[in-house]
Amino acid sequence: MALCLKQVFNKDKTFRPRKKFEPGTQRFELYKKAQASLKSGLDLKTVVQLPPGESINDWIAVHVVDFFNRINLIYGTMSEYCTEKSCPIMSGGLKYEYRWQDDSKYKKPTKLSAPQYMCMLMDWIEMLINNEDIFPTRIGVPFPKQFQQVCTKILTRLFRVFVHVYIHHFDSIINMGAEAHVNTCYKHFYYFIREFSLVDHRELEPLVRMPQ
Repeated sequence: MALCLKQVFNKDKTFRPRKKFEPGTQRFELYKKAQASLKSGLDLKTVVQLPPGESINDWIAVHVVDFFNRINLIYGTMSEYCTEKSCPIMSGGLKYEYRWQDDSKYKKPTKLSAPQYMCMLMDWIEMLINNEDIFPTRIGVPFPKQFQQVCTKILTRLFRVFVHVYIHHFDSIINMGAEAHVNTCYKHFYYFIREFSLVDHRELEPLVRMPQ
């Protein structure tokens, strides 16, 4: 890759503050291991595999947070091109429309503009990953029974960010010189969710040919 991530994406434009792992924790060590594998040039299908002897829930938690940070950075940089005027509906082309529901403010699926949807999404994910009852960080505290179900919901909605960005803002990605980086992030995400069957295959249809 000709440019490093810092040169392509402006970290001042992150949509939400980055979630960090506490040094000295098992999850921080797993994160460092995952990042080292990514930088080693290994095949992405290999990189996403659960390391021997590690907890699958810890591995999923590390990746959910990392993907939130990365996609948050991508969309934050792209957000000036995604406006109420350009994207009045959160969609992935003419065939796919995504409505927001959070069982709090929006108890029924509600049509929102793409910027509104993204704002609600990032707030919602940030709330979940900072919730110790769902993403425990203390040693010895178990993950809740519904943990993987919650992660499936998070990753499904993060996938929709890729759908919207690729289908509606691909020209901007190319103009920024960010195509290779977005593609790598997407492939990493795609192989991870496929490795652990975390997103329903029907959700993947809008970008089904992208990994190739």
